[in-house]
Amino acid sequence: MERTLSIVKPDGVKKNIIGEVIRRFESAGLRIAALKMIRLSMDEAKRFYIVHKDKPFYGSLTEFMSSGPVVVMVIEGKDAISKVRELMGDTNPQNAAPGTIRADFASDVEHNIVHGSDSPESAGFEIPYFFSAVEIC
Repeated sequence: MERTLSIVKPDGVKKNIIGEVIRRFESAGLRIAALKMIRLSMDEAKRFYIVHKDKPFYGSLTEFMSSGPVVVMVIEGKDAISKVRELMGDTNPQNAAPGTIRADFASDVEHNIVHGSDSPESAGFEIPYFFSAVEIC
């Protein structure tokens, strides 16, 4: 059993596709172990994406992620990290496989609907960033 974090980003919330994103995860045999809607401050977004602080997109990413509500969730299941990443599709929706979340709903590289942990180490940082142990069922 593996756990990962996924976020429906502000564009996904605005497009009203939270349920569709969750449906795709659950249909793939994954389980939602924790879920909540929040609004990140700029400081919270900067701390969450600190691994990207030296990259040129850091400022626009943190601005976007703090621009509206997001839905954060802990997802668990066998190979949850790789399954979630496969369901999301490539970061660039133009390169994403047909039928993936990003191919179906994203408009560009920055406004790409969802975030997912890319490794067990990332999940180990990201999950407790948003959830305490008692919030995960």
